[in-house]
Amino acid sequence: MTSFFELKKYGTTVQTEVIAGVSSFLATSYIIVVNPSILSQAGMPFAAVLTATVMVCFFSSLLMGVYARNPILVAPGMGLNAFFTFTAVLGLNVPWPVALGAVFWSGIVFLLLSAFNIRTYIIKAIPRPLRYAIAAGIGLFISLIGFSNAKFVVSNPATIIGVGELTPAVLTFIAGLLVTAVLVTKQVKGGILIGILFTTLAAYPIGRWWGVETGGAGALINWNGLFAAPDFSLLFQLDLVNSLQWAVVPIIFAFVFTDMFDSLSTLVGLAEAANLLDERGEPRNVKRSLMVDAIATTMAGLVGSSPGTAYIESAVGIEAGGRTGLTAVVGALLFLPFLFLAPLLSVIPAIATAPAVVLVGVFMVRPVTKINWQQLDEAIPAFLAMVLIPFSYSITQGIIWGFLSWTALKLISGKRQDVTLPLLIVDVFCILALVLE
Repeated sequence: MTSFFELKKYGTTVQTEVIAGVSSFLATSYIIVVNPSILSQAGMPFAAVLTATVMVCFFSSLLMGVYARNPILVAPGMGLNAFFTFTAVLGLNVPWPVALGAVFWSGIVFLLLSAFNIRTYIIKAIPRPLRYAIAAGIGLFISLIGFSNAKFVVSNPATIIGVGELTPAVLTFIAGLLVTAVLVTKQVKGGILIGILFTTLAAYPIGRWWGVETGGAGALINWNGLFAAPDFSLLFQLDLVNSLQWAVVPIIFAFVFTDMFDSLSTLVGLAEAANLLDERGEPRNVKRSLMVDAIATTMAGLVGSSPGTAYIESAVGIEAGGRTGLTAVVGALLFLPFLFLAPLLSVIPAIATAPAVVLVGVFMVRPVTKINWQQLDEAIPAFLAMVLIPFSYSITQGIIWGFLSWTALKLISGKRQDVTLPLLIVDVFCILALVLE
């Protein structure tokens, strides 16, 4: 195990990798319940989607660890599942088996792009300042998600967003954030995991000691049983023939573009933030990682889920010290029992993982110091990419406007040598995505 994952080379240990894998799993595990809750609104059986979600998480993350040997978990993507349900099925009236077929064909396109190394060339086409900005933007984005999950940041009609009421739940989140921050600052091994467990225990009295009138939702932690039998009824229920109609092609393209740039930006962002780079300064094992991402999407269509993608929440495990594929293998193995033990996840409330997710932002924004903020033709595109990711609540939108503004400013400034052919090709895809959105 030590030699296979090259633990000594990357300065880590089995204990550290296990703790990191558990931390990434806890930060990602919400998808087991959230994904079926979204896809079930498209008319798909909740229990069957839950089973499909676990299968995608387990097999894809295991493959990422063993084949690509990166500490990154793979799971059905948030945003992609919303597009599947609310745009494709409910908005365009595409039957869900046809939408699953679209997911499958988008995965096939991914496999071809990955096999011919096209996606790797796209990564190389991303200017380094944009890479740093994307990493920082994802950090801000995931921190915003953490604050939102804890209801510390809420919508406000007067100011767009604002700080929520200091309910017992929010105060518990703040306490968990403080404890986790202290543990991380003191470099306590497993500090993030300890923080998650501490906040879970601290959340137990909410709704029991204070009552629903103080928090609004009652008890955050309830025992909902232990076992739930898996439902495999969605396996191979995709419609491969009708999903190739011209009317479905824009949906396939949307899956391809969104998933491609989500996975590319996640891999680039995590690699830059955690220094998971090869000798050429490129993301480590990038071709294999992208191949795993492609397989995850193809598999998702077959088993009954929205596309799979590399998960930004993997940053929680990386911040806990995970540096090799063993982290992903541990996370993958933790998903598998939830084919039968899904009710256990309700024990860990959103406010328990929120502190870890918020603190990941500190780790993710580090590369922003490498940007030359005095060179405005690079600083402005980098700034747009960084802030539009959280402001638009879309990694894809940040990337699109970062690319397009970089190209426009470089060309207008007479620096055509900084605009490569692969970058221009990416720009074309960006424009198509805006037109077809």
